[in-house]
Amino acid sequence: MKKEGQIRIPSGCAIAAVISKEGRRMSGEVVVNAMMPMHDRSNGLGGGFAGYGIYPEYKDFYALHLFFDNRTVRKDCEAFLKERFEIVKSEHIPTRQIPAITDEPIIWRYFVAPLSSVVTLMQVDEKEFVARTVMKINTELKGAYVFSSGKNMGAFKAVGFPEDIGVFYKLDEYEGYSWTGHGRYPTNTPGWWGGAHPFTLLDYSVVHNGEISSYDANRRFIEMFGYKCTLQTDTEVITYIMDYLIRRQGLTLAEAASVVAAPFWSTIERKTDPAEKEKLYFLRSMFPSLLVTGPFSIVLGFTGGLMALNDRLKLRSMVVGEKDDKVFIASEEAAIRVMEPDAENIWAPAGGEPVIVRVREGAI
Repeated sequence: MKKEGQIRIPSGCAIAAVISKEGRRMSGEVVVNAMMPMHDRSNGLGGGFAGYGIYPEYKDFYALHLFFDNRTVRKDCEAFLKERFEIVKSEHIPTRQIPAITDEPIIWRYFVAPLSSVVTLMQVDEKEFVARTVMKINTELKGAYVFSSGKNMGAFKAVGFPEDIGVFYKLDEYEGYSWTGHGRYPTNTPGWWGGAHPFTLLDYSVVHNGEISSYDANRRFIEMFGYKCTLQTDTEVITYIMDYLIRRQGLTLAEAASVVAAPFWSTIERKTDPAEKEKLYFLRSMFPSLLVTGPFSIVLGFTGGLMALNDRLKLRSMVVGEKDDKVFIASEEAAIRVMEPDAENIWAPAGGEPVIVRVREGAI
């Protein structure tokens, strides 16, 4: 496996996403094809996808996607899971053997329901229980890695170019109302299966183009609250920040965006709405260590929606387009045109201004 330092191609990551506001399910092939015109933004060291609404027959169960180094580790992990969950289905994630994808680990998935007796004993809610279980496996069970853990969604990632990874995972055979995709150019970390995007926790997933300079400050803060950043990568910490702000602190998506890509103090001071000014002052003062600095464009996936966000200086490209009930997001307009040749209202969101798209209530 080639690692950082052994290969260097001056390019950037690629991101793409699509969502149907009416909750209409579409093939994963749509977002896989969108990555093709952005091929040169990647260098084959990682890529992946996340789909929402892909497991309707198991929509009430958590879908745990795991990488295992060997069968012994898988058996040990399964024994651990049985102590905490009812496992309703266990299977190898279907793949196609193609020359472009090599050295794959054991790729497994479990559909599980937390055991209420264990959840009650730990005195936490169900989501916190699952999140803690994910952290425990990823930090304590050597050779096992949970890379997806939400309900009715799943991440699929590997070392390789994204268009090959989509073929490898048979994403043309899945249907979801929302998809995100990523072609990785590892900046500071080795290319390996667990380190590819998307990064996920519960139903949150993040794909990211850029490199943040605040990683250490962000990591030190978030690890005080039980999160374990085991991969030394900025995208992992962004995922945990979003989970902390939205799920645990109860912030809205827009408020979380105002923490991660906080306006400059001078910008806040110029606000004419006293309530808005007070809120922005509060968020900057309350969560200063969660300000993400450096160039980034991210797409946050979650049950029922997407949020796209640039850094406040807009140092990375991101464009948005629409057509009928669909919204498209990508690093380049060319990728949007592949998903929808007749896309309308193409625009580039301003730095620090979130684009939030939700599925119509009741549609899923």
